[in-house]
Amino acid sequence: MAQLWGGRFTKQTDQMVYDFNASITFDKRLFHQDVTGSLAHVEMLAKQGILTQSEKDLIVEGLKGIVADVDAGKLVITTEYEDVHSFVEANLIDRIGDAGKKLHTGRSRNDQVALDMRLYTRERVKETDGLLKDLMEVILKVMEENLETYMPGFTHLQKAQPVTLAHHYGAYFEMFKRDRQRMKDIYKRMNYCPLGAGALAGTTYPLDRDFTAKLLEFDGPTLNSMDSVSDRDYLIEFLSALSTVMMHLSRFSEEIIIWNSNEYQFVEIDDAYSTGSSIMPQKKNPDIAELVRGKTGRVYGALMSLLTTMKGIPLAYNKDMQEDKEMAFDAMDTVSNCLVLFTGMISTMKFRKDRMAESAMKGFTNATDLADYLVTKGVPFRDAHGIVGRIVLDCLSKGCSIEDLSLAELKEFSTCFAEDVYDAISLKTCVEKRTTTGAPGPVSMKAQIEAGKAYLANEN
Repeated sequence: MAQLWGGRFTKQTDQMVYDFNASITFDKRLFHQDVTGSLAHVEMLAKQGILTQSEKDLIVEGLKGIVADVDAGKLVITTEYEDVHSFVEANLIDRIGDAGKKLHTGRSRNDQVALDMRLYTRERVKETDGLLKDLMEVILKVMEENLETYMPGFTHLQKAQPVTLAHHYGAYFEMFKRDRQRMKDIYKRMNYCPLGAGALAGTTYPLDRDFTAKLLEFDGPTLNSMDSVSDRDYLIEFLSALSTVMMHLSRFSEEIIIWNSNEYQFVEIDDAYSTGSSIMPQKKNPDIAELVRGKTGRVYGALMSLLTTMKGIPLAYNKDMQEDKEMAFDAMDTVSNCLVLFTGMISTMKFRKDRMAESAMKGFTNATDLADYLVTKGVPFRDAHGIVGRIVLDCLSKGCSIEDLSLAELKEFSTCFAEDVYDAISLKTCVEKRTTTGAPGPVSMKAQIEAGKAYLANEN
């Protein structure tokens, strides 16, 4: 058992207790962050005269050698060590002797793990932001190519009004834009360095925390040493933002699953992102979309787990906080994988434009426009609403759409109808005359696309 403590104790920890307490099986992924923090710490110790230059050089050389050997597979992080911190320190001492024992001067495992987790999370925030940008670029490409791909818009899963595929995809562009904004907010708020906070009350050594923060590319040091070691707000915020990302991906996946069904046939998912059935040879299942939808609950679970862990912890550090890692790591990996696969799926997906337009025509999505047509002829909207409702009922009984009715049949409901009604309720007209900001008309959509391009070009 390689531990960083023991002088106070008169006998070995029970093996089961040791295993239960150890975190090496999951915190080993913080190895590079742990060494990065240690390199900055020792640089600062030498600058402050707490270590000699030769001691610093020896420790730096030892740490870099450990990294090289781990990366090359010559040195393996095993459960012989309690955690990643003891692995690094024990191997350093083995390599350079007593100088390695000075690495931990002015530092506690509490501020050390707080730093490691913050460095790691900061990297994953940037990674997630990049993956969201990749997805948005694909969405924007689909928007540009489908300004005149007409389809039904829905409320309550009922066909409501005609829109375009560009407009529908544009809604998700806005959702993922907000997700990226959340990433930037989290990064800005979390980018303060806890190293130097010690166990909870700082240290008597003359540390230069501003210097360490600058070396590690933080905006500055954290300002309260108790909060420094007990804060996991940034991780809760990140898990909350990841949960929102997954909620958006799940909604999108649900629509793709519906669009892929035999009843709709709006899309054809590429074979690379589909699977078949072990018994039914005709099946082509949207498994990636279904798994993305299913894994959303997994990410929600990580958020609820950490919220529950943190809710009853008094200041400052408590061992409960070790539970911040496993499910958080899993959630981060899950979201990254989902974003990569989902982006690949929609970039290769083909659209059945004919089916989309046909569905919009047969779903009475132009009924509101028919009522608006009557309003232009002087009919009060409430009366027009009733007239169109009766027309829809008549169409349902005849098994036809509004545009299938002859002018004579329409005039049975109102003498205000004229030959121009058919142009007024065509899908093209219904969409194109909606030109207000955010609407599906081509004038509005082109402005939305240009704004989207500018956003992606300027937001790095």
